[in-house]
Amino acid sequence: MSECTLKVRTYECDSYGHVNNANYLNYLEFARYEFLKAIGFDYPEVIRAGYGLLVARIEIDYKRPAVVDDELRIRTYPVKKGAVSGIFAQEIRRGEDLIAEAKVTWASVDSAGLPVKLPPEWNNPGLQP
Repeated sequence: MSECTLKVRTYECDSYGHVNNANYLNYLEFARYEFLKAIGFDYPEVIRAGYGLLVARIEIDYKRPAVVDDELRIRTYPVKKGAVSGIFAQEIRRGEDLIAEAKVTWASVDSAGLPVKLPPEWNNPGLQP
């Protein structure tokens, strides 16, 4: 599991003063990248080697609104790992309040974008639940 924090900025909010739902995708992406770094998965090197992890599906359940200056904590952890894909679970919290939770299905691909098993050197144990 990995955890990171960020602060809600004014331009991320809609006319109701809440974080616009599309911005949660950016928050989750940031947290997944931080997760990969935390487990020692060198994503830029993986790309240079001709591989990648693409988001194939994302499900977000919004629980409570976040507003300007809220400090959000985002947890990311793997819940499933197959031969060429897996699922990360993510939670966004403000203190103990659950703001949103997501399930992100990813697939490993080659440089042409075709599904492929990650070579052993990139099949990081941290991707396993």
